[in-house]
Amino acid sequence: MRDQARLPALLLFAGFVCAIANAADLPATAPAPVQYRIGIDDVLDISVWNVAELQKTLPVRPDGKISLPLVNDVVAAGLTPMELRDQLTKMISAFVQKPSVSVVVREIHSLKVSVIGQVRTPGRYDLNGPSTVLDGLALAGGFTEFAARRKITILRAGRRMRFDYDAAIANASINSNVLLEPGDIIVVP
Repeated sequence: MRDQARLPALLLFAGFVCAIANAADLPATAPAPVQYRIGIDDVLDISVWNVAELQKTLPVRPDGKISLPLVNDVVAAGLTPMELRDQLTKMISAFVQKPSVSVVVREIHSLKVSVIGQVRTPGRYDLNGPSTVLDGLALAGGFTEFAARRKITILRAGRRMRFDYDAAIANASINSNVLLEPGDIIVVP
């Protein structure tokens, strides 16, 4: 009788142990999404409500600027669409009373990375959102038979970062997989 009284407690304990054991197999949570920033080569739709002359579809130039009537050149690269909208609203308000400005990103072309070296299809690739080194390697078709998978280097704005593919796969952790940034170069020796 005394053992029957312990049974519910033992079952509860066993369930708790199984939950802890299975928690190690659960995928890690993804990092918080990075806020999109306008980049060079992106295409923007800019409009001011009720002002037809200020409704334009514009590419972001290599110098990071766009050109609009009345305000001329405006830096767009590096800003969020809402930051650019606020900046344009201030500038245009000198010419239009209470302007209602809209900035819409029509095309994203600024998220590019290069993958070179011992991969099946080296080249420059457009990314459609947050991507990791493993994503970049997959875009390049994977490794050739001579690839040094443990000695991958990521070149980023004058910095070098090491990436060990085998360790990233073995750990299967999002933290071991590096998030790519526009302009990164993945070198597979």
